[in-house]
Amino acid sequence: METLTQQQGRVGRGRFAGRVRGIGRTGANGTTRCRRAALAATAIAVTAPLTVGAAGAGGAAGDHPIVFARYTSAAPTEDLYAISPGGGTSINLTHTSTVSDVMPSWSPDGTRVAFVRYGAGGAVDGIWTMKTTGGDLKPVPGTEGASDPAWSPDGKRIAYAKPVGKQREIYVADIDGTPATRLTHIAADDLHPTWSPDGKSLAFNRADTGGHSRIMRIRLSSLVQTAVTGPDSHDWTPDWSHSDRIAFSRLDSSGFAHLYLVRPDGTGVHRITTGRLNDKYPSWSPDGSRLVFTRGGADDADPEHLYVVRADGTALTQLTKTDSHDLEADWRP
Repeated sequence: METLTQQQGRVGRGRFAGRVRGIGRTGANGTTRCRRAALAATAIAVTAPLTVGAAGAGGAAGDHPIVFARYTSAAPTEDLYAISPGGGTSINLTHTSTVSDVMPSWSPDGTRVAFVRYGAGGAVDGIWTMKTTGGDLKPVPGTEGASDPAWSPDGKRIAYAKPVGKQREIYVADIDGTPATRLTHIAADDLHPTWSPDGKSLAFNRADTGGHSRIMRIRLSSLVQTAVTGPDSHDWTPDWSHSDRIAFSRLDSSGFAHLYLVRPDGTGVHRITTGRLNDKYPSWSPDGSRLVFTRGGADDADPEHLYVVRADGTALTQLTKTDSHDLEADWRP
């Protein structure tokens, strides 16, 4: 059984054939799912409109659905699903048997989802957007090999991580892919960007060659970077709330990953989940009162489910219960 640290060092959020450092897995046979697939089924097939708890921009957190990626032993390619924060039946949004759809990110108005599609040995590989009701599938030009899309608060831009040589750097581009601006230039993997509420900064995690990863912050106007967490940390997948707190997953002294909160200036670090399971991929509710995240074991055979917890660590509730791996949830703004 591999440790979570080994998983983090080997793959990214979508298990990209070892291309991305992060929290994730490859298949049990050591190969990444979907990379051996053919290109034939690159068109999206939406089995049902996204009608789960649809609400206007002023709706409560409970009205806003959660989108996530899922795979199972019977269906080893990832598809996107949606579920109500109150639980119930998940709605299958994509069904692409030979390519994977992962890393979903809601547009701020809730009408589109950005995600990563990959397969066919790299022939299909980049960021796409689609309507949440299905159709109007659009690739974002210039994002081949990219991961971790994050929609800006004004809905005009997408931040993402993209390989440059042997490491990944943070980029920002308009929704049409131009102009793509590289923000970071360092010999480390910069991953999982998340926008500040005012759209003026990004937080991300920086994984160094020594196996550590810390949360960083960058000001878009000046490109000045500031460390949010310490250099010897194991901190991953930050998500910046509208209430100006950053949630992230930390592999701590317990040997398991738990959810932590921190202020953007690096103060107020504290843990909000406990236990002998791994908690990862946090995403804030639109009102900043709760988080959805993935909880699972340390082995690929262990199911991984979505849970919801209050920001103070109380009212932990299991959201999905099928025999599946449910990952990378994003709560509709």
